[in-house]
Amino acid sequence: MASPARRRSGYWLLAIPTIAPLLTPLYDRATPMVWGIPFFYTYQMACVLLAMVILISVHVRNRRRDWQLREQRNEWPR
Repeated sequence: MASPARRRSGYWLLAIPTIAPLLTPLYDRATPMVWGIPFFYTYQMACVLLAMVILISVHVRNRRRDWQLREQRNEWPR
């Protein structure tokens, strides 16, 4: 059986949405404009969407593994 650290290996992905907005020199400019919105704001909104996708995927992945382990052990909450 895998160790708890091995089962939760997807948590390193949570560093991506934390670090991406901190890279200000990459997006500190007004051009290119995306649909009339300066790139600075577009990048920040993209970071929000990226964070949502990563958080949901890590949660679903870990939740699925928890369900599989409970089925194997017959450990259902009472």
